Amino acid sequence: MILLAGCSSGSRDDRAPPPRPTAGAPVTVPIPDRRETEACFADLRRADVRFTPLPDQNFGTGCSAIGSVTLLDIGVPVTNLKSMRCGLARSFVGWVRFGVAPAARQILGSDLVKIESFGSYACRNVIGNAYSAAIRSGHAISNAVDIAAFVLADGRRITVEKGWRSPDRRERDFLKTIHNSACKRFGTVLSPDYNAAHHNHIHLEDDRAGFCR
Repeated sequence: MILLAGCSSGSRDDRAPPPRPTAGAPVTVPIPDRRETEACFADLRRADVRFTPLPDQNFGTGCSAIGSVTLLDIGVPVTNLKSMRCGLARSFVGWVRFGVAPAARQILGSDLVKIESFGSYACRNVIGNAYSAAIRSGHAISNAVDIAAFVLADGRRITVEKGWRSPDRRERDFLKTIHNSACKRFGTVLSPDYNAAHHNHIHLEDDRAGFCR
């Protein structure tokens, strides 16, 4: 079943994101153990996803890549991807296949042929909020990815930056639909409606926070 339904509305959209740990400490998301990681690898294989498992690495200062993979082929090319926790990768594949691709066909009338990202792993802090500027981002533990644009078979390129408030209603509907679909699959989803730092991308994070904005 295609999950294109929206996330819940109301006051939760106006609340602050869940508090994060102090500077230099890892984000408080449970580290996947070997059993969870192997089960996730099996899920990706059953979904015919080509990927490379990566060795666990702790880079210090709150940055790590534990239980991570590099996605090689999910059926649609995705630019700029580095290491991703397997759970994030699994949710991302489901979102692309059962959220983004159907929405492109149904709303824009053309097949999805490429996704452009700003990347996944990056050893850096949260941006856009003064209260959390000294706190490690989900990107620092390879548990987040930022999506910037979608390329269609008919040559159109739908960017988050221009399309979110585009005069073309179909572009707006497409981006809002895939945003709402993401809210069903990821713990934190941040769009241009969240703050200025997200004006040109949608942030997807597998942290079980239940925060959709």
